Amino acid sequence: MALEADRRLAGNYNFVVSLRRSASGESGAASPPTPNEGDGFPGDGGFQECSGLDLEMDVQEINEGGRNDGVIRRFGRGKFSNLVLKRGMFYGADYQVNTAVWGWLQGILEGKRPFPRYDGTVQLLSADHSTPLATWTFIRGVPAKVTGPQLNAKTGDVAIEELHIAHEGLKLGM
Repeated sequence: MALEADRRLAGNYNFVVSLRRSASGESGAASPPTPNEGDGFPGDGGFQECSGLDLEMDVQEINEGGRNDGVIRRFGRGKFSNLVLKRGMFYGADYQVNTAVWGWLQGILEGKRPFPRYDGTVQLLSADHSTPLATWTFIRGVPAKVTGPQLNAKTGDVAIEELHIAHEGLKLGM
């Protein structure tokens, strides 16, 4: 019975995504910026799907001479997938569409330097949204892809967008 209760608490539908300006520097900057309180990304959260919370180790096999019953395995670098946030949209406090994601990517494309990197968290919450059950933290993220909403007057669908974030590290904490 306790296991069943735990499954209900760890539903994969209650999560919050937050982005904060990275304290470990900006790409193209001479020195890391000083983190400012409230220097977050406006409109945190608001996505229905999050993927890319994975880490893969580069495993290399070494064939040792005279050893025919196996191989030696050495671990190399970790590989991180892009974090993909789907079916959502960033909104500001006034519930107007927030253009910060597009501005972030557009600034990079236009060659504005230094461009900001963001650290972020994805928190899995309990069924009543009161308790964080797990927190994934990524560092030094940059936008790899932004997809605008599919606009179609024939359907009553909500305007949604998709954001891919390339980052330099991912950790799981409780």
